[in-house]
Amino acid sequence: MSWQHIHLQCPKDKVEFAEALFYESDAVSILLEDAGDEPLFEPLPGEEPLWGEVILTAIYDTNSDDRFDGTDFEALANDIAAQVGASRFWTTRLDDKDWSREWMAHYKPVKCEGNLWIVPEWLDTPDPTATNLILDPGLAFGTGYHATTRLCLDWLSAQNLKDKVVIDYGCGSGVLGVAALLLGAKEVLAVDIDPQAILATRQNAALNNVSDRLKVFLPEEFSEYQRAHELKADTITANILAKPLIEFAPLFSTLLKDGGSIVLAGLIENQTQSVIDAYAPYFELDSAYHYDNKDDHHWHRLSGIKK
Repeated sequence: MSWQHIHLQCPKDKVEFAEALFYESDAVSILLEDAGDEPLFEPLPGEEPLWGEVILTAIYDTNSDDRFDGTDFEALANDIAAQVGASRFWTTRLDDKDWSREWMAHYKPVKCEGNLWIVPEWLDTPDPTATNLILDPGLAFGTGYHATTRLCLDWLSAQNLKDKVVIDYGCGSGVLGVAALLLGAKEVLAVDIDPQAILATRQNAALNNVSDRLKVFLPEEFSEYQRAHELKADTITANILAKPLIEFAPLFSTLLKDGGSIVLAGLIENQTQSVIDAYAPYFELDSAYHYDNKDDHHWHRLSGIKK
């Protein structure tokens, strides 16, 4: 049993046309990938940015649909590629698998600083005596694999969080907030614009038996809660993007106690100075930190204390 794939590369202004041709030929799904190395950071709701050059992969159900018996997929690919002016095209076949479990094979436990481990829910803990955060990433960002997440986790592991109130702004899967609670925090208030993140954070809090100390909000809900409770946190974690981090500098200052600590991530090297400039009126920031390995060195972390 297998699925037939047609792949082609074209400019982004031809993507919509290519998608229409693929669906017209009864493709069941289409994947879009970067044809080069052009980063697209997490878009806001409703935004659908594309890379300059895109690889489309159309998937055809040759397992159960007998309409494709005898279909010449090479000829079909050639025809569609010619119509959209594709720079290249090719075909492949993919053996059918238990896809509900296949993705799990790519996750392994992640070791962070301070004997903190991020362990996928379906795997055994490598060190039962460690601080083990059990995680099901779901559809939200934050598996512990990405450098920005690990930079924040390593920072949290080095802090004294005992009895502290932590705000995790842009919580994603909830990994930072849950880690803060496992590392001694008294309470975490987690905020995200994505309803999937709200769901994932609640689920991961339950997996780690910290639901009673973690509250999750959409931004407007959090604003109402903060006003009602005149909230001041001891620590803020924000692993998002440079632009919103810059915009949130005054807000984070109002949410944090004097002398409270903050960690910021989701930054590449050429964005750090703009973020430093935005936070300088409110915070004493340490020098930017990054990992030395070639895969992760371009991601930077900032941390500091409220003046």
